[in-house]
Amino acid sequence: MRNINQEEWLELVANDSSAVIIDVRMLEECIEGIIKNAIIIDFLDAPKFKIEIEKLDKDKNYYVYCRSGNRSSRACRLLEGIGVESTYNLIGGMLSWTGIQVIPTKHNFIS
Repeated sequence: MRNINQEEWLELVANDSSAVIIDVRMLEECIEGIIKNAIIIDFLDAPKFKIEIEKLDKDKNYYVYCRSGNRSSRACRLLEGIGVESTYNLIGGMLSWTGIQVIPTKHNFIS
């Protein structure tokens, strides 16, 4: 896992054709806005989270965030535990994010 700030995040995602953005917050937290193109997988729904991450392509690069960076850090470790080699944790999460946010639609939900 690599901890990155918003500037690094924006640069890396923009230049990464294998980037997958994952928001691990609860639905109630996502309603006000998510990072564009994020998929939402609630980390606190542990059984569903584990099922959904097992379905992910382990060769992709995963950019993970939450509210503060704590859950996303733990989520990155779980992703690495199932064989994902490239994970990035957004330092400070959405509390520190000053970039564009979008309202989630049904396309942002993994299942």
